[in-house]
Amino acid sequence: MLVIRFLRVGKKNQPFFRIVVTDKKKPPRGGRFLEILGFFNPLTKEKKLKKERVKYWLSVGAQPSPRVHNLLIEEKIITGGKIAVHKKAKKGKEEEKKETKETSKKEEKAKETKEETKEEKKEEVKEEPKKEENPNT
Repeated sequence: MLVIRFLRVGKKNQPFFRIVVTDKKKPPRGGRFLEILGFFNPLTKEKKLKKERVKYWLSVGAQPSPRVHNLLIEEKIITGGKIAVHKKAKKGKEEEKKETKETSKKEEKAKETKEETKEEKKEEVKEEPKKEENPNT
């Protein structure tokens, strides 16, 4: 499956991306992509796309990555809604503590119920032999 995605070219702390067409399973490093469709500089917000070629690759079946999809919508090459590309926020320390407390309480309750069932079984086993002890008298 073909994908339209970013290839980072910039230096350290100076991101610069080429927009390339490549196979989804292979990384586009070292020139292993099919075609360069444009570039995007996130620091200056400068972008340039080959609209004709982008439309061609989309018609052939190439899927844009979520960020490239949003970029194509901004440039009005495709229509539709944007895709949320933000990473999910990590849980705060307070939420983690609450979750660990809840799970520990559940584990304690489960242990208590197991112990109670074991004790009940032991009592039943002890009671049964007492009834059978003096059947002759």
